[in-house]
Amino acid sequence: MSKKKFLSLLILLLATINSFSQDYTPEEIRIKTDSILMEGNILFNHEKAAWIATDMAMENESVRKNFGGFLSYMLKDTIIAIIYNREDFNYCIYELQFVDSFDKPVKESFEKRVISELEKKLIIARDRIIDEIILNEFEVFVPDGFSLNFVILPFEQGYKLYILTGTSQPNIIPFGNDYIFIADSNYEITYWRKFHSRLIPQSTVGPGGEQVRSLTHSHLRTEPFISATDICTFMLYGGYYGLNEFSVYSPALSLYFTYRLDKNEILISERP
Repeated sequence: MSKKKFLSLLILLLATINSFSQDYTPEEIRIKTDSILMEGNILFNHEKAAWIATDMAMENESVRKNFGGFLSYMLKDTIIAIIYNREDFNYCIYELQFVDSFDKPVKESFEKRVISELEKKLIIARDRIIDEIILNEFEVFVPDGFSLNFVILPFEQGYKLYILTGTSQPNIIPFGNDYIFIADSNYEITYWRKFHSRLIPQSTVGPGGEQVRSLTHSHLRTEPFISATDICTFMLYGGYYGLNEFSVYSPALSLYFTYRLDKNEILISERP
């Protein structure tokens, strides 16, 4: 890492740490949580589309045999998921499109086609950023029995790459071990952080075998708000197990942030 890049990263880090110690007004807290909720929904849309596309792709012998990878992205009001060819990623071999709901795709196509310039750009950006994470040995972990999922989001200055932890283990919601990497238009990482200090696999089954009604975990003082990755993870797994809410306690703010799935909202309180 160059000296200039290191100094820029240090300045960003110090600014972030300093911001954690400030007093937030109720209005500032609501603005922040509204933004986090929006980002969490965006992450969920990408991940859910990718889940459905890969599951359906595995049911088709031809797609399964030529499966080279997948990409999900937003185009206006449509979330699109594609599977690209193993031998040449320039070709899409399966495509799903969703609008408003994941109940049924508005488009499903097995027709082989050349990927669009946007799709190519996003695939390259994601893979280049992942390569830099590996090359520079960032502390990203893959816990035993779990997997990592990558979501690439373009924005005006470059790209955001979120890393979330997933699992196929039953009755487990894998909070934690989640990251964000911000890269410029040349795919160079300019900032990153880990939202949780570790993986927090929370069981949806109580000690007596009963289904739990709600889940709670606590954040470090350096992460004072509920995270977009928290929300995305719960949206993916919570509804599947019949749960409607979970809470995050913030020691930095002495507040609980409770996300409710049925209303897709964040409630803020001093008690759970």
